[in-house]
Amino acid sequence: MRGWLGQAAGGLPRQFWFLWAGTLINRLGSFVVIFLAIYLTSERHFSQSQAGLVIGVYGVGGAIGTTIGGVLADRWGRRPTMLTAQFGAAALMLALGFAYGYWQILAVTFLLGVATEAVRPAFSAMMVDVVPDRDRVRAFSLNYWAINLGFALSAVGAGLAAKADYLLLFVVDAGSTLVTALIGLMFLAETRPATGHHQRKQPGGGLVLALRDRTYVLYLVISLGSVVVMMQHLSTLPIAMAADGLSAATYGWVIAVNGVLIVLGQLFVPRLIEGHDRSRVLALAALIIGVGFGLVAFADAAWFFALTVVIWTLGEMLQSPSNAATVAALSPATLRGRYQGLSSLSWSAGTALAPIAGGFTQEHLGDTALWIGCFAICALVAAGHLITGPRRERRIEQLLATPAAPATADTSVPA
Repeated sequence: MRGWLGQAAGGLPRQFWFLWAGTLINRLGSFVVIFLAIYLTSERHFSQSQAGLVIGVYGVGGAIGTTIGGVLADRWGRRPTMLTAQFGAAALMLALGFAYGYWQILAVTFLLGVATEAVRPAFSAMMVDVVPDRDRVRAFSLNYWAINLGFALSAVGAGLAAKADYLLLFVVDAGSTLVTALIGLMFLAETRPATGHHQRKQPGGGLVLALRDRTYVLYLVISLGSVVVMMQHLSTLPIAMAADGLSAATYGWVIAVNGVLIVLGQLFVPRLIEGHDRSRVLALAALIIGVGFGLVAFADAAWFFALTVVIWTLGEMLQSPSNAATVAALSPATLRGRYQGLSSLSWSAGTALAPIAGGFTQEHLGDTALWIGCFAICALVAAGHLITGPRRERRIEQLLATPAAPATADTSVPA
């Protein structure tokens, strides 16, 4: 066990562990998003459409926030961007708890989405800055594990807090965000590489350069297919299960299999895929995800639906750290914030597109067409990764051969 722990978590920089601890603490207190729809309809007595609009506004704010956060992370710095967004998110979370008018809630929720999502590109860029390329799959696996562990525990805690007082949800969520910000304030050093004068003069401040990176944009477009398929578990999957006469409670424990598997098995993934070609791992992950969702077409009982969740979760466990490591490797040092922001934006786009495309297919073509279509999309994604993989690897080799400018602080000392 000691040897396995050393392989899974040993030798990573000290600053990574502060980032990891902040992720876990923040996720442990992430109460509000889980129960926001229930809070708006039961406690504030808004209609379902009004609650849906509030959640949609949060998503719009998040898309704007991740774009702004990526640019600020490169121009202003990782640390100040993270701290400003985190302190702002904590204050806005409390404000949302005390907001009563519908338009007040809409406005605060939009700003909360901006602040919450603006943290992500700066956080990811800082993690890439401090973790060398050889250790990034391990680092992102550990971070993904912390996200899922925190989310699973917060779901239980949120239910208990909601029974006591809904305001407690907002207070605890704001408190966990504040603690995360204080960890950053006290223990995190700035890691943004120095930017040369010629780089500062590039048109669009570097954002246009990121969008012109055809290799990177093509990778995001290919990966978008996997996102659209995976997000079906939140929209069309519960509808399909209900059509088979299964209750909402049954859907709850079936989908909980996803979180349990990730918590139990994610830390074994880096050793499993170590030394394998990134593109082949991503292609295999896409195929496994496609098989899992494709089998839903034949599922008619709770155990069968749970089996499909097991299958596509295994694909997700391979896909997530490999995707994060690939995005990191394709990001030039001085543009990491923007590249991470574009990656987050593509996930937001996939999350928004998934229920629209899935719902339309389910309504007009039926469940069988939807789930077989999911398999076909993932097969195309796998083929796309295999075809474009060599081009990506050549680009990554070029970036690794280019010496990066020194960061403003030395963060290379391992824990």
